[in-house]
Amino acid sequence: MFDNNNTDYPYPSRRTACFASNGMVATSQPLAAQVGLDILKSGGNAIDAAIATAAALTVVEPTCNGIGGDAFALVWIKGELHGLNASGPAPQLLTADKVKEAGFSQMPLYGWTSVTVPGTPAAWAALSKRFGKLPFKQLLQPAIDLARSGFPVSPSVSEFWKTSVDTFEGNLTDSATAHFTASFTLNGAPLKAGQMYRNVDQANTLQSIAETNAESFYRGEIAAKIDQFSRDTGGYLRAADLASYQAEWVQPISVNYKGYDIWEIPPNGQGMLALMALNTLKKFTFNQRESLDTYHRQIEAMKLAFADGEKYITQADKMQVSVEAMLSEAYANERAALIGETAACPTAGKPNSGGTVYLACADNEGNMVSFIQSNYHGFGSGVVIPNSGIAMQNRGHTFSLDPDHHNYLQPGKKTYHTIIPGFITKDNQAVGPFGVMGGFMQPQGHLQVVMNMLDFKLNPQAALDAPRWQWLGGKTVGLEHQVPLHITRGLSAKGHDIEVAFDSTSYGRGQIIIRDPETGVLCGGTEQRTDGHIAHY
Repeated sequence: MFDNNNTDYPYPSRRTACFASNGMVATSQPLAAQVGLDILKSGGNAIDAAIATAAALTVVEPTCNGIGGDAFALVWIKGELHGLNASGPAPQLLTADKVKEAGFSQMPLYGWTSVTVPGTPAAWAALSKRFGKLPFKQLLQPAIDLARSGFPVSPSVSEFWKTSVDTFEGNLTDSATAHFTASFTLNGAPLKAGQMYRNVDQANTLQSIAETNAESFYRGEIAAKIDQFSRDTGGYLRAADLASYQAEWVQPISVNYKGYDIWEIPPNGQGMLALMALNTLKKFTFNQRESLDTYHRQIEAMKLAFADGEKYITQADKMQVSVEAMLSEAYANERAALIGETAACPTAGKPNSGGTVYLACADNEGNMVSFIQSNYHGFGSGVVIPNSGIAMQNRGHTFSLDPDHHNYLQPGKKTYHTIIPGFITKDNQAVGPFGVMGGFMQPQGHLQVVMNMLDFKLNPQAALDAPRWQWLGGKTVGLEHQVPLHITRGLSAKGHDIEVAFDSTSYGRGQIIIRDPETGVLCGGTEQRTDGHIAHY
């Protein structure tokens, strides 16, 4: 798959790939990774470690995820891959007409209107119930301790914190968002790197979730608190929305690329976009990564996939075209034929009838987990439930108010979702989990790291370190500044409007764990664009 001894790659890494034989946890924050490793050493499996790490991330990286967000997972256990969709629907009281009557021409980013039912606590409980070994309460205890005792803020998290506070200034103006400052700042100021932060309210909420297997969040005291605050501040979310929610086990979808099966969660997630682009690109031969043709074809394939996704992807049972049709070889051939020598403005075809944290875990039993959770934009909607440490997501922002659009807002409907975990298998055996966080960068990141490993034989760390591109809409393409100048100029000559980025914040933050099929040795890579860390033994 890749060459661990490859010394030809021209971009030196700040890190080298990590190897271990007993267990590995890779994520964007070192304290959270260590929590997962401690769970493995305490007799937990990869699923237990993923839950504990995810809970800890809501504490130590609240700038990108939280208890009030959504989650997805791909779980390899006993020779089978399972998918979990823990995204939540729009509240029953929320309709497009009400949004328009409130004066909005499109879904807002802040306030109760953008809030959907949170799925993250349900994801933790569902994973533990089906696949976990240790008691659920034990898995959340490290997160509870971190929230109650406090922790030093890491550098990237402090940058995201400042960005969120600056963004919220002037946008959080009503009673629903009045509690953000008290809960997630120090007297109105963002946390700086190295400063201690504690959130006792969040610790108490996590304690309640731990002791009730998340029942209190959906059908107990926390649900009642959310319901009352929503009623008091003009929100649409009610106890009945929470009580009726269940995380959904789903069948993962895949395409075969260069002899490997690449797996994603089916819609309403956007993982299918990465699969569509890979399906299109396998019609071509790629000999060099740092090649103008490689960049151009990747970008054009991704643009075509996004055009289809924007038109068709929504809640699975409300899609008007099938996943099978969109991933068919015939449709891939049609889309590949559209990739010419110059940049094009993408349009949707006619196939026959979305701030995020990611983590990867593996144990010495062969179990592996690809897990992702998010509040969507930073801290989310700005709605914070008083005295709870719960920041509510703003995932509803991606709904459309156009009744002719496939993703039209309807009560109880799940919207187009940006967060996507990935997984690779070969010959029905696990290769490993991978993911790249970051809104609409995610399928683009998935495409690039998969090709880096499979086409260009880069090990997981080098695959993550490689400079990235990002389609930004129309013919506009962002390039990290490390992309060679001849490629930047060549893409411009092909009609791409190039924006060179010296800040890599929006270019994704990924993790990868790969298992050697012969020795069982784990090889992991973590992201240099954040505080990424691999805990292993």
